Amino acid sequence: MNTNLTNKRIMVTGGDGFLGRYIIAELKRKGVQHIFVPCHQKYDLTLMNDVEQAYQNSQPDIVIHLAAKVGGIGLNQAKPGELFYDNLMMGAQLMEVARQRGVEKFVGIGTVCAYPKYTPVPFREDDLWIGYPEETNAPYGLAKKMLLVQGQAYRQQYDFSAIYLLPVNLYGPGDSFDLFSSHVIPALIKKCVDAVDRGDKQIVAWGTGSASREFLYVEDAARAIVLATEKYDKTGPVNIGSAMEITIRKLLELIAELTGFQGEIVWDSSKPDGQPRRSLDTSRARQEFGFQAQTDFRDGLRKTIDWYTVHQHELSFET
Repeated sequence: MNTNLTNKRIMVTGGDGFLGRYIIAELKRKGVQHIFVPCHQKYDLTLMNDVEQAYQNSQPDIVIHLAAKVGGIGLNQAKPGELFYDNLMMGAQLMEVARQRGVEKFVGIGTVCAYPKYTPVPFREDDLWIGYPEETNAPYGLAKKMLLVQGQAYRQQYDFSAIYLLPVNLYGPGDSFDLFSSHVIPALIKKCVDAVDRGDKQIVAWGTGSASREFLYVEDAARAIVLATEKYDKTGPVNIGSAMEITIRKLLELIAELTGFQGEIVWDSSKPDGQPRRSLDTSRARQEFGFQAQTDFRDGLRKTIDWYTVHQHELSFET
């Protein structure tokens, strides 16, 4: 399969978000002219009436579903019910209306949080159902995992074209730096940059630092998703990652070096580490649609830090 996207009408939910803005840029680079973003201010995608209105206004050939209520461990602990309900309802309703309207293809974006807590490393797509996800983000992970179940069921019953992609933790310029809702890289960048600005001698990090993660630069993720939209049309889920794993302790040491923070790092072991390890087998993405990450991790971090130092005073955060 190789779909020419140029003349397709594409609806990108979450297109005004962090990853979404890069997806839009990649689609435009491919020559796509007709892109519709159902912004949250006008469309509440947890409500069926708003979902139907978004489809009516956009008449899409293809839907890329990025929209999500998402955050780090803090948000997952504080609002597990909201994260489960909102993500489940968005996905279920968007795909159902896509099926009803004869949409050519539905691209569901899942999450590495869908994997079981003790998945053998590197995570392989065939191991997605061998256990329960890590408890702190299980409601979010399971809600997003239902996109896979729904897509496979719709393909079986209705011959509906739905694919499911599993990106690892993303990072890059334009990410959320709100400590309440952000993921680990922007949270640690903010702590280090702010400490340098204030002259603080110490920062506190959650957990023990022993957990490991794989990270993917957002531009690479956007390229992978658009490649899959063009070239992939099978029932199986596909990991999207960089094939690079680093402990949180090493990550913070690297961020401290790049930001110039030279003070003490205190690990608050009363806070959770989250899933012990995350690293993906990315061979399926390479084989099926030729994706490999290109951005060096140190370079990607430097670009992200530079973006935050320029824009930090324009950002507002929850308290």
